[in-house]
Amino acid sequence: MPATMPAAAPQVPALPVTFRPTRTRIVLLTVGAAMFAVITGVALLLEKLSAGERSSFVFTALVFFGVLALLSRPKVVADEHGVTVVNLTRMRRLEWAEILRVNLRPGDPWVFLDLSDGTSLPVLGIQPGIAKAQAISDARALRALVESRGIRADED
Repeated sequence: MPATMPAAAPQVPALPVTFRPTRTRIVLLTVGAAMFAVITGVALLLEKLSAGERSSFVFTALVFFGVLALLSRPKVVADEHGVTVVNLTRMRRLEWAEILRVNLRPGDPWVFLDLSDGTSLPVLGIQPGIAKAQAISDARALRALVESRGIRADED
């Protein structure tokens, strides 16, 4: 019996598939909702505040919640035609042939896609922050999809 077993080939997931940092999203939205509730509660409980001051508290709470909701937005959606990468403020649609490689190296904050135009696209939808094992699994699944549908598959 060999001392080390070869790594099993990753399963190619059925399409469409969405990759998203679920635990991070839950934490961000929960903290955002709690902050909104606490700040709004403080604004309503403080008797010496004017209506304008109360509304500024609520507005500030909404801004905090909005920022955390924006941070929870990233995802990657793969379908028959390609990949849609949704980052904080931008969304980019890529055809399978545009993606050359999926990279998640030790220490990387998220996955990077090497593209056929020579650039690299950060993919915040797969990030090993809170759920490292899930991010590695998602990166492997996306890599398997790219290898089965990308340029290398067309060349075979």
